[in-house]
Amino acid sequence: MDKTSNGEPHVTSTPEGARRSTEHQRKVARVVEMLRRRKSTAPLSRRKRVVSHQVPKVNDKKYTDDKIDLTDFDEIIEVDLERRLCIAEPGVPFCKVVDRTLPMGLVPIVVPELKTITIGGAVAGCSIESMSFQYGGFHDTCLEYEIITATGDVLTCTPDNEHSLIFQMMHGSFGTVGILSRLVFRLIPAKPFVHLRHETHTSIDSYLESIWRHYELQDVDFMDGIIHSNTHLALCVGDFVDEAPYTNRYDWLKVYYKSTAERREDYFETPHYFYRYDQGVTNVHPKSFLGRLLLGKFLGSSEILRLAEKLRWLLLSDDRPDVTVDTFLPYSRLKDFLLWYEQDFNHYPLWCVPYRRVHDYEWLTQSFWSAMKDELMVDIAIYGMKQRGSTNYYRLMEEKLQELGGIKTLISYNYYSEDEFWTIFNRPNFEKVKARTDPNNIFRTLYEKTCQASMGQG
Repeated sequence: MDKTSNGEPHVTSTPEGARRSTEHQRKVARVVEMLRRRKSTAPLSRRKRVVSHQVPKVNDKKYTDDKIDLTDFDEIIEVDLERRLCIAEPGVPFCKVVDRTLPMGLVPIVVPELKTITIGGAVAGCSIESMSFQYGGFHDTCLEYEIITATGDVLTCTPDNEHSLIFQMMHGSFGTVGILSRLVFRLIPAKPFVHLRHETHTSIDSYLESIWRHYELQDVDFMDGIIHSNTHLALCVGDFVDEAPYTNRYDWLKVYYKSTAERREDYFETPHYFYRYDQGVTNVHPKSFLGRLLLGKFLGSSEILRLAEKLRWLLLSDDRPDVTVDTFLPYSRLKDFLLWYEQDFNHYPLWCVPYRRVHDYEWLTQSFWSAMKDELMVDIAIYGMKQRGSTNYYRLMEEKLQELGGIKTLISYNYYSEDEFWTIFNRPNFEKVKARTDPNNIFRTLYEKTCQASMGQG
């Protein structure tokens, strides 16, 4: 019987939950049969219902790979009110979870910024948000994964069972470790509204002091920010509240990041707070008022990504791609980064998300963690920067982050050499897990998938 980290079984407790669990087992059996029948060891990619939230690339080999159909893994199996848990399949988008749990007074602990990010994608791609200064990433709120290996075995993985390393290595794996087929994750009490305050800072030092003060005091429910420049930094702190004198939403004409420079406070219905960035974080399309009037209601993040994938040969270029990247820095090096960034990049605004170091993730090398002295990290996200001249700004960022003891996520373009890559990412741990979950490497290695196949190489 599956166990929680506290020894409690993760079993459904209602007739409807039991029915959905039985249906889930049928889906798993279908995938297992497909994998066991498959003779080829050629790379295999997933077919999912929801669009990928990785940056689309023209020549990504995932478009021509053989596919395994996971489109029906998109159901919430059960919400356990007593234990504040949700049991669900990986293709469930967060908006569906929030719609289900908020009327019960609960929400996921970390709700990523775009409506259709899925719970499985949040694990594989390292999703965070404005509760991360308390709880880390969404992965840090998960208790159990069911994983289907490339050879058709079904494993129940928790942080403290025999498959604990597999559990930890699913985070940040971008699907290279195995097929995540079911998750159990924690929920937190919520209220119907969010009251947000925008602190305006005119210096990096003042901004950093405020971030640290809220982190130490844990005196707010939410904290993130928009850096408009190094002399105009907005820190957005908020709380769940029972009532609101008014509410705003930013899913049509109004653009949220602009409001952080114009307003001192704001009120939202809780779902509209979670998805305040859904039309784009700091790179919103359409940009003109007329364009937003005509099309803005219909062009959320999913629609724009879907268009970019379908029309990638017309819209995208792998030669000089726009810079879209999340960077994770030690809190103590953020000022050094921002001063350097102003000189070498000078593209604003930036999204700033403080991130508590909950766990030293096994997918990064021990040397990375031994050099990390900070308990708080900060994600600085750059969206839609046009590259200038002959400089490869992605590569420039990779080199600077290594100097500062930081890291970038792999959702976008990556230019590491293979040897350099494995000085950051933990090759022995990946190889140990892959030997159990994907011995023929049909899901590719992390380097092959994120640095080669995504660019049409290998």
